[in-house]
Amino acid sequence: MKSIPSDDIKLVPASQFSLDELTGIYNQTRVDYMVPMPMNAARLAEYISVYDVDLEHSLVATQNGVLRGVAMLGVRESRAWITRLGVIPATRRTGVGEALMEGLLEQAERLNIHFDMLEVIKNNTPAHSLFFKLGFYEVGELLVLRRSPVPPPDPVVADAQRLDRSESLTLVGRDRGTQPWTNQSESLFNAQEISGLHLTLADGSRGWLVYQRQKFTLTRFIYKTEVGDPEKVAYAFLSHLHLQYPRLDTQIENIQLNDPHLPAFYRMGYIESFRRIEMWRGTPPASLVSR
Repeated sequence: MKSIPSDDIKLVPASQFSLDELTGIYNQTRVDYMVPMPMNAARLAEYISVYDVDLEHSLVATQNGVLRGVAMLGVRESRAWITRLGVIPATRRTGVGEALMEGLLEQAERLNIHFDMLEVIKNNTPAHSLFFKLGFYEVGELLVLRRSPVPPPDPVVADAQRLDRSESLTLVGRDRGTQPWTNQSESLFNAQEISGLHLTLADGSRGWLVYQRQKFTLTRFIYKTEVGDPEKVAYAFLSHLHLQYPRLDTQIENIQLNDPHLPAFYRMGYIESFRRIEMWRGTPPASLVSR
């Protein structure tokens, strides 16, 4: 397909569009996407809030007044996140995606941010290649897991304490280093309906799980083993969680491939939906690495 001359591509701040318009643009770019991710205006509003998306520095691409694509920029202390990059199918491989990416990187620079993060679905070769071209490098592989609402096994015997939002966020804390953007502490602090569990097993092992309960789904898991075997502790807190919410679907994003808790998720009936590759551009600031 013939490339569009870069002078013909206009990048407009996403703040100039309504949420309904942005939702429509985004959904047009995803009609044939390898992993369907439909959006509505309410979900987009929540996404913008939870992930600190800056619409003034996010971009919509147009050509001769025709919408061609969209890309959004999350902004937090010393770091930026490129997300929701999409190009109308008939316009792909014509330079629109690259123009949007370069535009977002320029926006981050204007904010004096020199460390950028993103995730790309594994085997999305065109996007992966574009990110390499623009100076991104791979830092890890991430899993998206799902569990259907099947009856859980009997819960592991443990002293289980339910935690309210305040108690849960105190456990999560704010100093957790360079986690994937979706799992950073800010994402939990921004989200609604946050709860948690703290468990102590008979052998003294203990750990906690913090999560978000949506109307039909459990999501946004953050967890830690304080003492003991991570697989054993994870299996215990998952057994108590799914006994508490037996009718809810569960979907969790961006679990590190080498997470020692992971075998417990598989034992509890979680399955892999797909994988992402996490990529960075630049060096994480010392203030972030030291957290």
